[in-house]
Amino acid sequence: MIGSENAKWYVIHTYSGYEALVKDGLEKMIENNNLTDTIFEIKIPTEETIEERANGKKKLVQRKLMPCYVFVKMNYHNDLWFQITSIRGVTGFVGPQGRPLPLTDDEVKRMRLEDKVEHIDIAEGDMVQIVSGPLASYMGEVLSLNVAKQKARVMVSMFGRETEAEFDLVELSKLGNTAE
Repeated sequence: MIGSENAKWYVIHTYSGYEALVKDGLEKMIENNNLTDTIFEIKIPTEETIEERANGKKKLVQRKLMPCYVFVKMNYHNDLWFQITSIRGVTGFVGPQGRPLPLTDDEVKRMRLEDKVEHIDIAEGDMVQIVSGPLASYMGEVLSLNVAKQKARVMVSMFGRETEAEFDLVELSKLGNTAE
């Protein structure tokens, strides 16, 4: 039996606004057909943003980063193609002629589909650069690490002030050794 370590990420194209419906359909398909050993993860990449309403109030909303796409980590075989493309709202897979093409490891990392960092080369006191998120391109010093939660507290200098912020480890890149 093939395990999740051999599974690849695939992209499913959907009608606009049908992402959640397709995710629910996939979850029901997995449950009804006992596919828990074939399909491992389903993601709709979102981010939290603050929108200002007409009345001046601000509201925290979830916004889709890539509308019309659902990402699925699975061990693909031809029977799955028919089952998945028959789900309501699915227009097909992303790939040549609608046939699934797995994402490369680099694409998976850039899209942050898997937020686990296996090799942590960052330690407390290291200088790091923020590589994604609202503070991308800022630099700072690592104050503390929480490997279990994949988080780091970093002292960032912005607008002439030192500010402490928490980041996912995948958002940080080590600059070099600090002067001692």
